[in-house]
Amino acid sequence: MIKNYFKIAWRNIRKRKSVALINILGLALGFSCAILIFLFIQFHLTFDNFHKDSDRIYRFVSEVHRDHIAYKSTVPPALPNVFKNDYNYAEKVAKIIDRGEQLITVNSGATPQRYKPRTAFVEPDFFRIFNFPLIDKDFSDELTAPNTAIITREMAKKLFGDTSPINQTFIWDNKDTIRVTGVLKDLPKNTLINSRVFISFKTLQTSDRTSWIATESWTGTATSLQCFTLLRLNQDPLKIEQEMKKWPAKYHPEPVSTEDHYKLQPFPDIHFDSRYSNSINIKLLWILGAIGFFLILIACINFINISAAQSVYRSKEVGVRKVLGSFKDQLFRQFLTETFLITLIALIIGFGLSVLFLPFFNNTFNLSLSKNGLINFRFAGFIAILLIGVAILAGSYPGIILARIAPVLALKRKLTQSDTGSSLTRKILVTSQFVISIVLIIAVLVIGKQIKYATSSDLGYDTSTIVMVGLPETLEQAQLNTLKNKIVQSSNIKRVSICFTSPGAQTDGWGTDVNFNGNPKYEKFLIQSKMGDEDYIETFGIQLVAGRNFIKKDSVDEVLVNETFGTKIGINSPEELLGKPIKISDDYIQGRIVGVVKDFYNQDFHGTISPVFIAPAPDLWYNEIGVKINRKNTKEALQHIEQQWTSYFPNFIFEYAFLNDRVTEMYKSEQQFLSLTRLFSFLAIFIDGLGIYGLVSFFVAQKTKEVGIRKVLGGRVIDILGLFFKDFFTLIGIAGLIASPIAWYFMNDWLQHYAYRTQINWWVFALPIGCVLVLTLLIASYKGYRAATANPVKSLRSE
Repeated sequence: MIKNYFKIAWRNIRKRKSVALINILGLALGFSCAILIFLFIQFHLTFDNFHKDSDRIYRFVSEVHRDHIAYKSTVPPALPNVFKNDYNYAEKVAKIIDRGEQLITVNSGATPQRYKPRTAFVEPDFFRIFNFPLIDKDFSDELTAPNTAIITREMAKKLFGDTSPINQTFIWDNKDTIRVTGVLKDLPKNTLINSRVFISFKTLQTSDRTSWIATESWTGTATSLQCFTLLRLNQDPLKIEQEMKKWPAKYHPEPVSTEDHYKLQPFPDIHFDSRYSNSINIKLLWILGAIGFFLILIACINFINISAAQSVYRSKEVGVRKVLGSFKDQLFRQFLTETFLITLIALIIGFGLSVLFLPFFNNTFNLSLSKNGLINFRFAGFIAILLIGVAILAGSYPGIILARIAPVLALKRKLTQSDTGSSLTRKILVTSQFVISIVLIIAVLVIGKQIKYATSSDLGYDTSTIVMVGLPETLEQAQLNTLKNKIVQSSNIKRVSICFTSPGAQTDGWGTDVNFNGNPKYEKFLIQSKMGDEDYIETFGIQLVAGRNFIKKDSVDEVLVNETFGTKIGINSPEELLGKPIKISDDYIQGRIVGVVKDFYNQDFHGTISPVFIAPAPDLWYNEIGVKINRKNTKEALQHIEQQWTSYFPNFIFEYAFLNDRVTEMYKSEQQFLSLTRLFSFLAIFIDGLGIYGLVSFFVAQKTKEVGIRKVLGGRVIDILGLFFKDFFTLIGIAGLIASPIAWYFMNDWLQHYAYRTQINWWVFALPIGCVLVLTLLIASYKGYRAATANPVKSLRSE
């Protein structure tokens, strides 16, 4: 029986090729999108799921309570040592410092080979907490000595070729010789730890440049020092956190703030907790999952509408089968089998499309999805649910309609519209399609509008002609001054500033305690530092509103502040700030305020403008050079900068970035989400178009005789086209009324994540409705015009 169902189903598909093609194409596109979205969601939901005891792994984090709560993924260096040595909470505790890209040199051959892989410094227990894949090595005793390292297989191949990397050496930062003692398998893309070189933590502790790492300080956090722990079984993290609140006062000899709270963050939560890092918002995954579902739903609605409309052509077949003894359930199963076969064909095509376009998808949207994600039980289960669910959803309603057709009416061809499905049901389904498409287009417009608002607004500093050039960690003041003077000598260079970061860089606040004008009490609020030399504000185009710039000196005794700093301490007049003494963070920075700068966006638009001070960096804490160039001669300017830079730092790698690119990078996740939503919106409209084309084709066929009569009676082409337009006009209007408040609610909620946001204007709703209307008119006009201009004699013979 089942074999016979499939034979009949295949025959019907071949008999009605155009209808089958529309259904298969719509479903295949929906399946392809759903598979790609599944890969994206699976990639993020399986982050670091290969660690055996991930449910017992926690990261130490800090909550700094001042005027607002600042969340940091770091803790004071002393806390992990106390946790490990004085308490019995943990099996293992390990520190890690991710130093980003570090210079590594291999002296092989006549020319030294230089690389800048992502590098971390870790304690030995790090690899006992995390189950990273190993290569022929149990390094339980590794990384206990300074100047040793473990590297990934990919890095070993790059550094040493086919030679065994064990006991080979490389030079870190042109100073320390590091010996390789172990090799890791290449780490997966979806892991929090994405370094390629792991150097022993003792290397930092014994280095004269970073010996501060070994201190037992409770007064602050190092911006890159993190710590992980593997708790013992049956430990309660909440009780441990309550105990940790007492530690600063208990272990620090001097009074410390009790407003810094230390927490244990579950390791599986890190990837989705955006408070502590630029993690992905889990809401984004659910939104994309919903989009995938709605794309499948649109394709199913197409199938239902077209199949129900086509049932009139199959009424004779149904009538004959019923006369010959077929029951309703047999007819229903036959149509469900046909639907299953079409769905299976569409799924196979959709799978092929997703595999074919996966590299393009990755490149276009800057993703790292792998075909390996298609080879697991999760994906097999997803495909099975998708196949069975879509077949039942798409096939049930048309199957019920066919099964209930009365054989007498079918054989006499006296079926009414209600016999082939409710007109109201069909209109509701079509309206639902339009609602989904309009909501998606509105989302694209709002997201794009917000990104444009953020990247094109006046940030309070110049970005268009600024080049940021990295500096080595080991510097001398005379070296910097000479390099700066050499760079600025070119006519293509307008100004140069040596600085720690650019004005809009996302950095932790320098201080939490501010003393203004000798007050006996310190103000408790977060203040951001922008360390730079005397040319900082001129190079970046930051405007002075009162006072003057600070003068070049060897010591820090003059500082600038922004307008928000005055507002925070209750002084609205910038002139009143001038000449007043200021101390920040245990008096590490102290001097007199000599100038007030206009507020600029010192972070992205998610947060508000915070208090800022600008001062020369103590102890040469400079990371970059900001160079304002002549835009007309960019190439020549860059060549000049590189030539001068490499003459002073020949053993380092020259790297630069345009500041406007960095600003754009702040909204990378939004750009990615916008691109994905834009793609899926286009596909939703395209699938809509397929459904409209199929429905209009059916309506044209149904009204062929009516069109012929109207033509004979003198009907105009425009009046005949109106027959096909009027229903769609009404449905699109209703869809617009439903979609607009839905889209406004969700997009307004999304915009609340930004402190500075764009407005949702009326045209954001009108444009999508107009787009859907124009698309529908074009499709309906194409089919309707052919019917309206056809020979009425042929039309009258069509019955």
